[in-house]
Amino acid sequence: MLRTPSGGAGHGAAAPDNGLMSIGAVLNALRDEFPEVTVSKIRFLESEGLIEPQRTPSGYRKFGPDDVERLGHVLRMQRDHYLPLKVIREHLDAMARGEAAPLPSVGRQRDGEAVVVEPEGPTVARIGRDELLAAAEVGEQQLAEWESYGLITPLSDGVYDAEAVTVAGLVGELGRFGIEPRHLRAMKAAADREAGLVDQVVAPLRRHRNPQTRAHAEAQTRELAGLAVRLHAALVRSALGVRVP
Repeated sequence: MLRTPSGGAGHGAAAPDNGLMSIGAVLNALRDEFPEVTVSKIRFLESEGLIEPQRTPSGYRKFGPDDVERLGHVLRMQRDHYLPLKVIREHLDAMARGEAAPLPSVGRQRDGEAVVVEPEGPTVARIGRDELLAAAEVGEQQLAEWESYGLITPLSDGVYDAEAVTVAGLVGELGRFGIEPRHLRAMKAAADREAGLVDQVVAPLRRHRNPQTRAHAEAQTRELAGLAVRLHAALVRSALGVRVP
């Protein structure tokens, strides 16, 4: 469930004008369900037409409750169903028109495009290099440096999975504190080890002939990934002796 700040007191985020929220307040509202969402990710989804927040005369984004709910819906469809942004946009547009819009499934990739079918298992939404650069608000040289340290890795055909947007945003934000990509190699190595552990658990299910069993493997992978992320965050907070609200 999204937690929408009310009244402003105690949250420090809600805007006083008609209940509209700043982008920072939106991050706060989404943090419980989507702990890895970043400002860059929200801006990217806006640039792709998935959300349309209002703008103040000074150009600042202001989000209403419907905007926050729609954003949560978009993030949920990406996380739980691996849908590409084009499919999500079409689904939301159909809902806005009052049409019956059953959630589609995403199947195999063909020539860089997601094919909407009834799949044996989900595939990862993909974005191009230019999209990633725009979402992360970085240049080619900076992205190349991140790639050289293995923080971001393109897929075999040169595009990226959608999670690269989140990684890029977080690496960029850490950079504001003087934490350089070379400092993050240990985090990447730890993440790879955690992913390897999850793979060991679900590998027998993924190799099963039954499509339902393979689908269960994907669901279990998502659940284990979420638990690993939460554990990692808790361990870091414990090691630092801090509590993040």
